[in-house]
Amino acid sequence: MAARLGFSETVFVDDAGAGVIDIYTPSVRLPFAGHPLVGTSWLLGQLKARPEALRPPAGSVPTWEDGEFTWVRGRAQWVPGRLMQQYPSVHEVNSLPCPPPGEGWLYAWAWQDRAAGRVRARGFPRRGDAIVEDEATGASAIVLTAELRQALDIMQGKGSQIVTRPGPDDTVEVGGRVILQETRSL
Repeated sequence: MAARLGFSETVFVDDAGAGVIDIYTPSVRLPFAGHPLVGTSWLLGQLKARPEALRPPAGSVPTWEDGEFTWVRGRAQWVPGRLMQQYPSVHEVNSLPCPPPGEGWLYAWAWQDRAAGRVRARGFPRRGDAIVEDEATGASAIVLTAELRQALDIMQGKGSQIVTRPGPDDTVEVGGRVILQETRSL
């Protein structure tokens, strides 16, 4: 079903009240995915069914609203195998072919304004399915935030804003605005 929908990730809510969810790309099951959990939390909030934590296979993920942002808290250890590659300029990140040559997950990033914590990033799963660029990857944003140990304001893909900040006990909080673009039926 996730392959038929064709999104970078698709979340299946198995038990809304308990927050039990499952996450799939078109080709693999994921234990954790940050941005889809932000969207799932937001949607469950709209349906008046948001639990205090979502429960993907990786573990318990606290979630909350704060102003216009929906937040989740995760761990960089839940996102293995991501190559974080810094580029000298935003222009170089923007100029990367889609996907860049190579194998394995690549998170290409550059400082847009280091003092303000603003980053330009692009995420390339390079796993051989139909998704050549992930428009918004909160999981990679969590890894980058854990490595840099600072709050970030990340512009990813064609215009997705992801905000992060270090959390308690080696966690990272990731948040964003959610806009419902369409509803699909299968």
